[in-house]
Order: sequence, then structure tokens, then C-alpha cells
Amino acid sequence: MKKFIFISPVGEADVPNELYEVNDMRVIGIVENVENEDEALKKLLIENQWIFEAEFNAAEFIVYEIK
Repeated sequence: MKKFIFISPVGEADVPNELYEVNDMRVIGIVENVENEDEALKKLLIENQWIFEAEFNAAEFIVYEIK
């Protein structure tokens, strides 16, 4: 079985100096015990309703298989 990490390219970080705006990426979740990326995305979305509520676009997620 495989493990995948999902990252969103949408994000901003709070920094001590308010003059700077820092764009960053957010880890959305890690899914384990799946066969492939499609199964991992399905499991991620089923188990994390907040992703829809926060209005993330799952089509923009970056996904990597991790060991």
C-alpha cells in the first residue's frame, strides 16, 4: 500500500514584519494505505469535509507519493 501527501498552493503566512506578504503552500493532508493517487484523493476528501467548507479547489492540489 502507498502513502500520499496533498499540498495546496494557496496560502499566506503571517510574519513578524507586517510590511512583508509571504505566500506559501499548505499541507492539506496525508493519506495512507491506498493503491494510487486517485484513491488517495477520494479518501482525503471523504475523511476531511472541512476541505469543501474552506472552499479549496482539489484540482489545484499538488500530490506526492511519500515513503
